[in-house]
Amino acid sequence: MTEEEPPRKRMVKPPVGGTDSGRTKPARLKKTYGRTTSQQAWLERQINDPFSAKARALGYRSRAAFKISEIDEKFGFFKKGARVIDLGCAPGGWLQIAVERGVTQLVGVDLLPVDPVAPAHILEMDFTDNACPPRLIELLGGAPDVVLSDMAPNTVGHRETDHLRIVGLIEMGAEFAIEVLKPGGAFVAKAFQGGETADVIARLKKNFDRVVHYKPKASRADSSEVFLVATGFRGR
Repeated sequence: MTEEEPPRKRMVKPPVGGTDSGRTKPARLKKTYGRTTSQQAWLERQINDPFSAKARALGYRSRAAFKISEIDEKFGFFKKGARVIDLGCAPGGWLQIAVERGVTQLVGVDLLPVDPVAPAHILEMDFTDNACPPRLIELLGGAPDVVLSDMAPNTVGHRETDHLRIVGLIEMGAEFAIEVLKPGGAFVAKAFQGGETADVIARLKKNFDRVVHYKPKASRADSSEVFLVATGFRGR
């Protein structure tokens, strides 16, 4: 997705302030009673993050919209006439990009409530509920061409347990994709570098023509976040 830059205004006065490099100092929030140090750091990072600022300016619900946008530009799975399922769709940024790219048949599901993204059907439900997968197919009106997964579990604070739950959701998303995708379809899931996803990757390689790790520019450099992208589903 490209965006034309507005014409630059001519400076009539020399710039003032900022640092020697020409950049302004990052914004600092006043500390509020009850806010932890990590919460303070997260808020300051959000305020100073260029992708977060751009998302707000363009009306996207999160900076994650730029991640799926870049992945789609690389692999080209959002096509007119395609059917798309978005697992863990809150707050709806991936659905927004899919609709912008011409997708009109799409369904999202999340434990959290999500504001409407027309024409998507949005289901507030637990994907791990056995009743959820058939309901998604019913709402979509047929087999999907693309399955997206940005699912994340509720953390319990125990690192190993939380990690295993993340991997478990990736595995569930991959199995669902293999069960329901049309031949030639694609599966995209958020994972983490160093995560124990070898079994998932091996399973995907048996069922897709191409399986790669991809880290979009909108993913923070200091984050271990990476995306599994599987294309060319071979069919069942």
